[in-house]
Amino acid sequence: MFQYADFFVRFEQQDIYYKPCPTEYLFESEQTKDAYPTRTLQRIFQLAKEKAGIQKDIGIHSLRHSFATHLLEKGTDIRYIKDLLGHFNIKTTERYLHVSKKDLVNIVSPLDDLWRKGKVDW
Repeated sequence: MFQYADFFVRFEQQDIYYKPCPTEYLFESEQTKDAYPTRTLQRIFQLAKEKAGIQKDIGIHSLRHSFATHLLEKGTDIRYIKDLLGHFNIKTTERYLHVSKKDLVNIVSPLDDLWRKGKVDW
């Protein structure tokens, strides 16, 4: 519980933006460099949601989904995303990703690309 308090003293009492500098874990104690306990992260996430006025019922695991989705939208190969998430099977990664239909219509076929460049002679 000490780690929980050490984060929130800065978060709640200061008006400046807290900028952590993790060395091993994404969410770690500045004093011990240990990862925050899961329950602590859940509480931090909940308070941040409240402070931001987010009403949607989501949990901290949504950060993982968002991370993967943003990587995919930026063009990162799904196989790399699979490895980053620590999945053994690509099917697990595919379930994680929420690909919107508007993004699907923007996919350019390699043949269309060649045609536009004038490199296809039918």
